[in-house]
Amino acid sequence: MGAKKTVPSRLKYSCIVLVKIKDIANALEMFAPLPLQDDFDNCGLQIGLTDAEVAGVLLCLDVTEAIVDEAIASGCNLIISHHPIIFKPLKRITGSNYIERLVIKALANGVAIYSAHTNIDNAPKGINYHLAQIMGLLNVRILLPKEESLLKLAVYVPVSHAGNVREALFAAGCGEIGNYSSCSYNVAGYGTFKASEGCNPFCGSVGEFHKEEEVRIETVLPAYLKGRAVSAILKAHPYEEPAFDIYPLKNSWNSVGTGVIGELPEERDTIGFMKEIKEKLGAGSLRYSPLPGKKIRRVALCSGAGGSFATAAMAAGADLYITGEARYHDMFNYPSMTVAVIGHYESEACVMDIFDELLSGRFPELRIKKTSVNTNPVSYL
Repeated sequence: MGAKKTVPSRLKYSCIVLVKIKDIANALEMFAPLPLQDDFDNCGLQIGLTDAEVAGVLLCLDVTEAIVDEAIASGCNLIISHHPIIFKPLKRITGSNYIERLVIKALANGVAIYSAHTNIDNAPKGINYHLAQIMGLLNVRILLPKEESLLKLAVYVPVSHAGNVREALFAAGCGEIGNYSSCSYNVAGYGTFKASEGCNPFCGSVGEFHKEEEVRIETVLPAYLKGRAVSAILKAHPYEEPAFDIYPLKNSWNSVGTGVIGELPEERDTIGFMKEIKEKLGAGSLRYSPLPGKKIRRVALCSGAGGSFATAAMAAGADLYITGEARYHDMFNYPSMTVAVIGHYESEACVMDIFDELLSGRFPELRIKKTSVNTNPVSYL
């Protein structure tokens, strides 16, 4: 028997597909598209190059100098956080504050930083849906759906190519209404046209009036997908000059927005339920407004600084509203509902579980680590 042959390392790992930062970003943005972020926000890649290869990923809620140190020590060259470290343009980077020091340290050590904030708050099945699962809520829906974010698209297609154009639109993200996909309305009719000199018409002849049996395909889409939908039409449609209309809609986008509301399987004692949630979320304390003296069934929630949305929760018939922050004087304003303040950090820490689940499923060979650093700036006695 001869000696066992060894495979040189450069060959042994040649079949491994290297993951780049842009691959990670694409996976996150398929779940939580950047256009879903609020106007004040700055989601996406904060520091780094999209073509850089990822050696390891560190997940966190906030980026601090200790987080960057942990990433360096653990060999992770990509940090994925919930809160962006850069909200406003930096006029100088001199190390005069922790943000500047952090940027300097990250760049010097080749550590990239990506943040998914209000885009993952507002996304379907985002943070608030995750919290609702932890709390055992049923029939969960968006509390405050996004407004004026949808478009209606109508395109006129010859019968022979209606199926191709319809499928191209669905592949571009059109036709999603709630939990339904591939939604469209189709009306048969006919179109007329006369091709001028220099045209190359799909049907009919140059200079002659032509009548063609067509289908009007109507569908809906998020406004940020307009460019993708138009490109899909131009690629799949057989005409040189496809006719289509795009209209803004006043409809609410019920699958995207702020907070969620749902029901418990059965009525619960308010104090008992809040104690349970405090334990599940690992909160150091839980503050709450005066109790209306009734059991709870309908529960609304919004992670982070969601105190300003309590009025909407009460209007929706919530018995209990759970959020991360609320103002003192506002706690007087909800006679029919209890407002429970769980803490900003505690209400959003579960985002690391969402990041982990998304990336582990997509990149099973990638090394992913949740931070061991508690970045909560609030302590409890």
